[in-house]
Amino acid sequence: MRETLPDESPTATPTAPYEALPYSRRCREIWQLGEHLLIGVSPGNSYFSHRRITELLGWGRGFFERIDIVYADLYVTNQFETFGYTPEHAQRRAAKEIKATARRIERGVEESGRRDDVRVHALSDFTADATYQRLHRRTVEALRTDRVFRDAAEKMARGFLAARLGEGLAPSEPQLAAGLQYISAELPFFLDTPALLGVPTSVSCYHLQLPLTPVLFGRDEGLRAAPGQAYAVVRPAAASTPAPAPAPASAETPVPAVAPAVAA
Repeated sequence: MRETLPDESPTATPTAPYEALPYSRRCREIWQLGEHLLIGVSPGNSYFSHRRITELLGWGRGFFERIDIVYADLYVTNQFETFGYTPEHAQRRAAKEIKATARRIERGVEESGRRDDVRVHALSDFTADATYQRLHRRTVEALRTDRVFRDAAEKMARGFLAARLGEGLAPSEPQLAAGLQYISAELPFFLDTPALLGVPTSVSCYHLQLPLTPVLFGRDEGLRAAPGQAYAVVRPAAASTPAPAPAPASAETPVPAVAPAVAA
């Protein structure tokens, strides 16, 4: 077990570049096991600079025995096509973004000083995997049959597409469909990373709370994350705001927590 999370609300200090907020008490318990951290990176997302990746790896090693990075490279071309690019131009743009993302990750890993505890994967590496296929089928089925899940996924897709649309513009139906296709390809890693990567437990992290988080980690019915899967917001400590004190409740009640910095 690695370093544990204290109980106070998040605070920013010069020696704490990142803070972690596990979504629920169960997520917090999984974090405290310190077995595995998953960092998901999307192409075109300027947040994940090579420097940011270097910092996250150095920081995360203080808490986890192993870290995997998975970057999305599926259905990127489809999105460009729905924005009016020709198929050839869309393919070139997508390939350029994906290649740039892979380079940033590689540079970030190299500059973190170690490689033995970090593995990097493209999402397409898993498309032939039976476990990935099963989880993806469950996701697609939930989009069809689970209204709560569908609404949250659409909200997440609209937020993702907003970066490519002008301010105040809503996505078209084809654009929204492409966004959902893209998100559904990533969701197996929010459902059951342990089964996909052969780890006992795992924490998937992102720098924002996602609309699907309470659906996958906070309800008792429908499509939900596996027991060994957790989610945490991991963000620069300077971005923190005062958070409410933890409330005594069920294992799925959101609980703020701060993870202290560890020197890389």
